[in-house]
Amino acid sequence: MRVISYNLRKHAAVGELADLVAAHEPNLVCLQEIDTSQLPAELGPLHLADATKRNRLGLAVYYNRERFESRATAAFALKKSLHDHIAAPAHERVLGTHLVDLESGRELVVASFHAAPLTALNSLRRKQIHAAHEALRGFGESLPTLMVGDFNYPVFKDFLGADVRGTGYDLTLSDERTYTRYKFFRGHFDFATSIGLDIRSVRTLPRGASDHLPIMVAADYRDRAEAAA
Repeated sequence: MRVISYNLRKHAAVGELADLVAAHEPNLVCLQEIDTSQLPAELGPLHLADATKRNRLGLAVYYNRERFESRATAAFALKKSLHDHIAAPAHERVLGTHLVDLESGRELVVASFHAAPLTALNSLRRKQIHAAHEALRGFGESLPTLMVGDFNYPVFKDFLGADVRGTGYDLTLSDERTYTRYKFFRGHFDFATSIGLDIRSVRTLPRGASDHLPIMVAADYRDRAEAAA
């Protein structure tokens, strides 16, 4: 499956979405920092599974209905940073979708995630990542899960990777940096965490109107026996 994740920078890059879908033909698209009141129900061949309702800067997930059937969606609030309390940009920082793959009959969970901004500590973002993973388990304890988005984690990713692996998840960075706006905060902000899936690649796509570059995740299902082990 092919999944695009894109932080639209306060909805600024929304006009790029149709061309992005046409050029790269993803099966799913996960968005961050969008005005959910202005999202189309259809994005080329993709249908809007759901979007957050309480965020000033929201999340959304689109899926191809020829490939997937959406069983359920849910948005989750995570521990807030000081910035969240003052500016209130996001009450819900993860949006999950429980899907059935019509080609394979497999069930899976795909989620769009947006961690606390750079003013927060990495320790808070790690807590948010763990809490998001735990919330997504509510769709099904053993379901393959892919969470993509803006992790706002500029440094010490080796530590983050080890921390995430300790809970059974994998962390996969993109092939190139996805954020270059500030001199001291350049790096791989947008990436993927997963369980029960083999991530073949996370490719950084060309820059658009956003300060983040979109990424394309290519993933395969892990063998059921291997996933159980």
